[in-house]
Amino acid sequence: MTTETATHPVLRVPPAAPAEAAAFFRASLAFHADVSDVAAALAAGGDPGFVLLDSRSTAAWDQGHVPGAVHLPTALIPEQAGQLLDPDVPVVTHCWGPGCNGATRAALALAELGYRVKEMLGGFEYWVREGFAYDTWEGREQRAADPLTAPVDDADCGC
Repeated sequence: MTTETATHPVLRVPPAAPAEAAAFFRASLAFHADVSDVAAALAAGGDPGFVLLDSRSTAAWDQGHVPGAVHLPTALIPEQAGQLLDPDVPVVTHCWGPGCNGATRAALALAELGYRVKEMLGGFEYWVREGFAYDTWEGREQRAADPLTAPVDDADCGC
């Protein structure tokens, strides 16, 4: 590594060794799912093998939510999770979007209760931005996919 490269902010801390990087990214996939994968699993029909949990407030839920999601605000998880969720079925949490850590707090609360849990990256914001249908208190809505977040000419982004 040259002196110039070593002082550049990107490589000031060198990348991890390949084995460490593989372990980190493998672990990350055990904790996270993305919006497109969740949407594909729900659209396939039948049992997706998980429950999608919206941890936002009732007002946020009414504003818009993923069809088929279970609504359970984070603050109510300790007292209501056992009534709404099967402990044998993994839970995928989501909240507003990447600027909100509500899904992380919900996932922590569920994990502490013994649930297997993942967090949906992007949250409700990216569900809508990627062009998937959502329900509001007025009915079903759908927006065109944002070309900065989803492929507009192909159902598969290739990643």
